[in-house]
Amino acid sequence: MEFNHKPVLFTETIESLAIRPEGVYIDGTMGGGGHSEAILQRLTSGKLLSIDQDPDAIEAAGRRLSHYPNSLIARGNFCEMDKLAAEWGITSVDGILLDIGVSSYQLDTPERGFSYHSEAPLDMRMSKEGPTAGDLVNTLSQQELAGIIYRYGEDRNAGRIARGICEAREKEPVSTTFQLAEIVKSSVPAAVRREQGHPARKTFQALRIAVNGELDRLQEGLEAGFSILKPGGRLAVITFHSLEDRIVKQQMAKWCEGCICPKDFPVCVCGRTPQGRLIYKKGLAPSQREVEENPRARSSRLRVIEKLETNL
Repeated sequence: MEFNHKPVLFTETIESLAIRPEGVYIDGTMGGGGHSEAILQRLTSGKLLSIDQDPDAIEAAGRRLSHYPNSLIARGNFCEMDKLAAEWGITSVDGILLDIGVSSYQLDTPERGFSYHSEAPLDMRMSKEGPTAGDLVNTLSQQELAGIIYRYGEDRNAGRIARGICEAREKEPVSTTFQLAEIVKSSVPAAVRREQGHPARKTFQALRIAVNGELDRLQEGLEAGFSILKPGGRLAVITFHSLEDRIVKQQMAKWCEGCICPKDFPVCVCGRTPQGRLIYKKGLAPSQREVEENPRARSSRLRVIEKLETNL
């Protein structure tokens, strides 16, 4: 299967980077290479470093971008983009793009185990390395599983689902996507089963986030990216659920914060000035037309910050 990924908010994201032909950019989530290629087409003497932890993406997008002389590719997690960039002699950049979450290819490739729509081993590893979702499901305590499902899936039935998983695995290991989906379905109340969407959706999301350490990597990646962004450079981030968006929104708000002196101080003594400014105050959501053409875009949001000159 080709590594195809249908990017959301594509035009808005590329335009928000305000790409300069001679600039240096990073695509921290290369995927199928769609964003990377769009950036490369706007460069002349500039460079683009494309990063992905998925070996399938490295192979497929590597072929797609191979005829661009200013394309650089590195395998790794975007949370280490500052270190990966340094390996190519890059210490500062004009723009960074992050398209967070699982790709269309990963969702639609059954053997990767991301989806409850197809029978496959419970894997969910973006890098194809480390513990799988099956490992977590079969080894964590009921309390730990409930914590993951509640925290990362925001599912109020987390306790019921965790108990159902633990009862099922006493009989046999929970090793496939269909097994887990059925366990979740049978564990939740009948009213939940009648709701729109599969009741296992939040559990699968939670396990995927836990397996890949996504929220920790996102926070680390934001900090690593902003640290090497030049004044005037922009960081564009596309998120797909509230947990991701909250992290991005809060971190960007911190960068935009100025004076931190107590409110009762008559004058500022900290001298702190904002490190960045938001390009879109509330972020951008996809148009209704895009959502109709690509339902996966429904929950997405684009947030962009421009780095400012600062004395701190």
